[in-house]
Amino acid sequence: MRSLIEKAEKTHTLTKEEIVSLLKDDKYNEELFKAADRVREKYVENEVHLRGLIEFSNICKQNCLYCGLRRDNKNIERYRLTPEQIINFAKNAHNLGYKTVVLQSGEDDFFNVERMIKIIKSIKEFDLAITLSIGEKTREEYEAYKKAGADRYLLRIETTDEELYKKLHPGMSHKNRKRCLTDLKELGYEVGTGCIIGLPEQTIESIADDILFFKKIDADMIGVGPFIPNPDTPLKNEKGGTFELTLKVVAIIRLLMPDINIPATTAMETLNPNGRMIALRCGANVVMPNVTEGEYRKLYALYPGKICVADTPAHCFSCITARINSSGRVVSKSFGYRKKKV
Repeated sequence: MRSLIEKAEKTHTLTKEEIVSLLKDDKYNEELFKAADRVREKYVENEVHLRGLIEFSNICKQNCLYCGLRRDNKNIERYRLTPEQIINFAKNAHNLGYKTVVLQSGEDDFFNVERMIKIIKSIKEFDLAITLSIGEKTREEYEAYKKAGADRYLLRIETTDEELYKKLHPGMSHKNRKRCLTDLKELGYEVGTGCIIGLPEQTIESIADDILFFKKIDADMIGVGPFIPNPDTPLKNEKGGTFELTLKVVAIIRLLMPDINIPATTAMETLNPNGRMIALRCGANVVMPNVTEGEYRKLYALYPGKICVADTPAHCFSCITARINSSGRVVSKSFGYRKKKV
């Protein structure tokens, strides 16, 4: 295993079989994590990029089996921010010191091209980079958002296992999901994707395929989070994903894609009270604090146990900044675009 870790650190390549071996063997986890941290420091240095998350609608037309926002969940209180609220939350994020906002929602058709263009153009006036995370759209819609000023797009593949994807995403097409990622790349977005670790029927081999898929499409950001069963979904009684395996996937992605951006996802802190800081020591270099204000923070209920739902954006900003500084890292003052070095 040591030779595989050394190979990954030096050449940034592994075969599927080698990735599977590393994921299955926990004896060398600390060496894996340290190697990932060295590669992170070498390629993206000690800056941590903060990206302010605005969760602007929990209304979704899709019915994914694992997601608390799924269309058939009748136990969730639905909400939708107005364009003016979204713009104001972005302005407040800028005033706190954020350089990027992430506009995230369920697939809510109320936010059509006309409304989204207005929101994007208004937010760009605050000199912010904009990441969109609003699901599957047509190429024409993606192009319109890019022209309006959107910089990045986050669309997780969730799993590259087509059969598993089909079971978990009724009425959705794996082929269309990949089409979206291709269109986004061709249109000049920084493309973020990722997967869920610990899904029912997911195999280690499937996770290895996910990692190689990310490398193949040359994604710019990879978000990896554990599966956390939601009591309001059909998967409520399934076993969840583990913190340790999620951390290992983060580390291997860093070794194979040394110059990309990798978030320490909020879901990791649901499983471990220090999860994001641990992830930052294992290859991650991005944190996405919530800048949504008021009761909406708790209503965007993807999974149970979501952290910081009672905090204010200002408190979250000061808290995570202090934690990053105390760890010997620094909060970036740049927009945090990927700087390709390999």
